[in-house]
Amino acid sequence: MTEHIYQLTNAHLPRPSLVTIGVFDGVHKGHQHLIEQLVAAARQTGQLAVVLTFFPHPDVVLRGLTGRYYLTTAEQKAELLMSLGVDYVITHPFDDELRQVRAAQFTDQLLEHLNMKTLAVGSDFAMGYKREGNVDFLRDQGAQKGFDLQVVDLLGNNGDTISSTAIRNALQVGDVTLARKWLGRSYAVGGTVIHGAKRGRQIGFPTANLQVWDQQVIPANGIYASWVHLGDQRFMAATNVGIRPHFEGDDITVEPYILDFDRDIYGQQLTVTFEKRLRDEAKFDSLDALIAQIGADVEVVREYLSTGTG
Repeated sequence: MTEHIYQLTNAHLPRPSLVTIGVFDGVHKGHQHLIEQLVAAARQTGQLAVVLTFFPHPDVVLRGLTGRYYLTTAEQKAELLMSLGVDYVITHPFDDELRQVRAAQFTDQLLEHLNMKTLAVGSDFAMGYKREGNVDFLRDQGAQKGFDLQVVDLLGNNGDTISSTAIRNALQVGDVTLARKWLGRSYAVGGTVIHGAKRGRQIGFPTANLQVWDQQVIPANGIYASWVHLGDQRFMAATNVGIRPHFEGDDITVEPYILDFDRDIYGQQLTVTFEKRLRDEAKFDSLDALIAQIGADVEVVREYLSTGTG
């Protein structure tokens, strides 16, 4: 049974483990490739497969980043990692204290708390104070302290390594198709349905106003064909990301219009997956023109998602 543990010092693993370390924001196909190799190697050697990850993102702490940066929440990330078959996901806080920890000291903590016998990392991996714990350093540590180091090639895409940064960039221009290719799944955001201005209801297209975590990336403003997940049910949706310029809005919102749906879902949790970008958000000359365009968008969504391409 897979277990998610918060903080490295709370882990006390009963058997030797094969560990990989990384931020793994988004758990994209490059991450999946590395972790699948980890799990297979752990099974062959009878070791536990362990992923150690961090939250907040080190970039947020080290560079003082603000705004929308994450591709996944800490919980989403842990769930995605666990779905790959690992035995333990350890989410460790990254803060000013951790950034000062020397690589050798952190290696000792891995040995103590994770019963680490093998460490698997990418060729560009480094950890510890000023990234001193690179592959050569860790290989020496392994020789001194009795663990093996495995260097795993990250999966490339036409010669380029798939990266969380590239996926963020794709989303910021609305290219959810490219993001899906690199993630291996459709990009998703989740949140609670909250009360909005109810303008969609007034024009016959009531939307669910989603309260998305304010640090998670949302795709560029526009209209998207989406699936909405409510519990174990799935519904088609035309999702507006943006400021609703026809109504002089200024706050960016995520609002799916759920097709063939008429239920009170205020306060409930929804997840929206972005399948295809249909068009830019636009201001229309009249309310009738807006209504007509939304109607056309809905038909495009219905046809696109009904074909199984979504």
